[in-house]
Amino acid sequence: MSESQFWFNLAVRDVERSRQFYQDIGFELNPQFANSKDTSSLMVGKLRIVMMLFSETIFSSFVRTKVEDLDYGHEILFNLSADSREEVDALAKAVVEAGGKIFEPPAENQGWMYGMGFEDPDGHKWNLLFMDMKKFGNP
Repeated sequence: MSESQFWFNLAVRDVERSRQFYQDIGFELNPQFANSKDTSSLMVGKLRIVMMLFSETIFSSFVRTKVEDLDYGHEILFNLSADSREEVDALAKAVVEAGGKIFEPPAENQGWMYGMGFEDPDGHKWNLLFMDMKKFGNP
């Protein structure tokens, strides 16, 4: 593939609520796309990956199936890297303040990773992980 971009689409119950949640935790509106009651576009992380939010009705029309209930299962876990433990802790606080849910509180793992897991208001699951490569392989 040449000069490819990467973006992903999420089905959400309330686009405006989801847009606000993601802005509250630090994602930026994508100026290339219009935002409406049924669609929104945000930029994720330093790589500026595009996240599209679509109402469940519009999303269903794309995939030609029903949208699954995330209270009963998941098919994907999004992962983001952090630059520090403090960044992990700050995002955990922002998620709670914005109305999200922490499913894995910030904690150290394997002596060189520090991370946390959260859900957005629709139940999409995300991980944020700081990897201290100076400690990797040195327990």
